[in-house]
Amino acid sequence: MPSVPLAEAELPLVLTIDIGSSSARVLLYDHQGRQVAGLGATERYQLRASHDGASEDDPEEALARLSRCLDATMAQLGPAAERIAAVAVATIASTLLGLDQDGAPLTPVFTYADTRNTTDAASLRERLDEAEVHERTGCMLRSAYWPARLAWLRRSRPALVARVARWATLGDYLEQRLFGRGRASLSVASWTGLLSRRELIWDGPLLAALGVALEQLPPLADVDEPLQGLLPAFATRWPALRAVPWLPAIGDGAAANLGSGCTGPGQVALTVGTTGALRVVTPGVARVPAGLWVYRVDRGAALLGGATSEGGNLAGWLSRTLRLGEPAVVEREVLAVPPDGHGLTVLPFIAGERSPGWAGNARATIHGITLGTTPAEIVRASLEAVAYRFALIAAGLEASGVALEGLVASGGALLASPVWPQIIADAIGRPLTLSAETEATSRGVALLALRALGLIPGLDALPAALGARFDPDPAVHAVYQGAIARQRELYTLLVA
Repeated sequence: MPSVPLAEAELPLVLTIDIGSSSARVLLYDHQGRQVAGLGATERYQLRASHDGASEDDPEEALARLSRCLDATMAQLGPAAERIAAVAVATIASTLLGLDQDGAPLTPVFTYADTRNTTDAASLRERLDEAEVHERTGCMLRSAYWPARLAWLRRSRPALVARVARWATLGDYLEQRLFGRGRASLSVASWTGLLSRRELIWDGPLLAALGVALEQLPPLADVDEPLQGLLPAFATRWPALRAVPWLPAIGDGAAANLGSGCTGPGQVALTVGTTGALRVVTPGVARVPAGLWVYRVDRGAALLGGATSEGGNLAGWLSRTLRLGEPAVVEREVLAVPPDGHGLTVLPFIAGERSPGWAGNARATIHGITLGTTPAEIVRASLEAVAYRFALIAAGLEASGVALEGLVASGGALLASPVWPQIIADAIGRPLTLSAETEATSRGVALLALRALGLIPGLDALPAALGARFDPDPAVHAVYQGAIARQRELYTLLVA
C-alpha cells in the first residue's frame, strides 16, 4: 500500500516499533494501514557474534537505540505527535535475558542464533521425550529456544543463575524499563518453547524438568491488552506518549505475515531478511509436523511454519568475504550462471541450522570448488542453497495439509535481489509474488493496533499491496530437484 504524506494521513496514527536482528526502526501508520511518508527513524547495528556460537546484544544499548529512534521520530512529528493513538511493537524472537530483583539485567540478550547450548539441547533430548514436548509447545528441544538456553546457563554459570529473579524476553524487558512492569505476549512466549500451545499458559511439566519456578517467568498478555502510563523519566522525554496504549511486543515473524497480507489459511508468507522463514496463519494445528514449529499470533490464531538461520546474513557474508563489487554488477554476473550450473553443493548453515533438521551446531560448507570456480558461481550456488532449504520447509507444509498455491514474499534481503525471487520460485515450484509493503513487519503490528482500537473489523480488512510475480520454470524446477537431492546427500554425510 503506498505511503501518504502526513497532511493526507487518515487519523488516528499508530506508532510502530520493529526491533530486528540488525536494526531498530520506528515508523508511523494511519487509520488505513498506510505508512506515513518521511517520518520515522532507523538505527542499524550488529549482534555480537563469536566463533564459539555466541549471538548477543546489550540490553541497555537496545533500550538506548529505541530511545534515540523515538527521540528522532517525535521531534519530526512536533505537535502532530498528539495524534498517536497507540504504540505497536514487534521484536526479534526468541530472546532471553536474566533480571535481578530490581529488574536490572544480569546477562546479555541471548538470541535464537546463539548455539553455545547445542550440547545442552542434546542432553535434554536424552532426558525428555522431544516428540511429546514438540506437540505440547510447538517447539523442539533445540538451541533456538529457552529450555536448552536455560539448561546451558544453569550448567555453565550456576552462580549467575542463582541471582536471577526473573527471566525475560527483550520485549517485556523494554516494557519493564518504560512502565515499571513487563509482560510477554502469547506470541513472543510461544517462541520461547515454554508455552503450552493449547492451554496458552507456561508449560508446567517443562518448567519442572528445568527447575524453573513459575514466578521467574513474565506474566502473559495478548495483543489487545496494552499498558498505559510511561514512567516519569520517559513521560517527560516523550510527553505525547505518556498515556498512549502500548501493545505488548509480538514476534517479528508473525507481524511480517500480517503486514504482507497473509492473514489466514492458504496465504503463505516467505520472509528473507537476516534470516528466513516460510509460514501460514491458521486457526489451529491438530498436530505439529516433524521439523516445523507452531507459534502464536494471538489467542485466536496460530502460526505454522519453519525458519532458516540463514538469509541476508549469508549474502552479506559473501559480499564481505569475496569482496564483491557493486550489487547491480554482481546480480548480472549471478544471473549469467545457469541454474545449478556451477558444480557446487552448498550447506548454507552460517549460523547453524533450524528447520527442518534443527542441527544447531551445523556449519556452512561449499563443496566442489575448483581452480575455475568464480565468485559469481559461489554466490549463485549459495542463493540456490538457501532456496533448497525453503523447498524442504514447503514440502513439510504441504504434507501437513497446507494449500501451497503461491507465496507472498517480503524482507529486505529478498527485495534487494532481482535474481533470488526467481530462484526460490523455481526451487519450490510455486509462483512467488513480491509484497509491495516494504515494511511488512511494521505494517503487521499497525494492523493489530488498529484492530485492538476497534478501528478495523479484522486483519484482512486492509489488503496488502503486491508487486512483481515470478512464475516457476518447470525445467529449472526439475534441475533443482536433483540439486536438492545432492544437498541432502552432503547433509547426511556432514551433519545428520
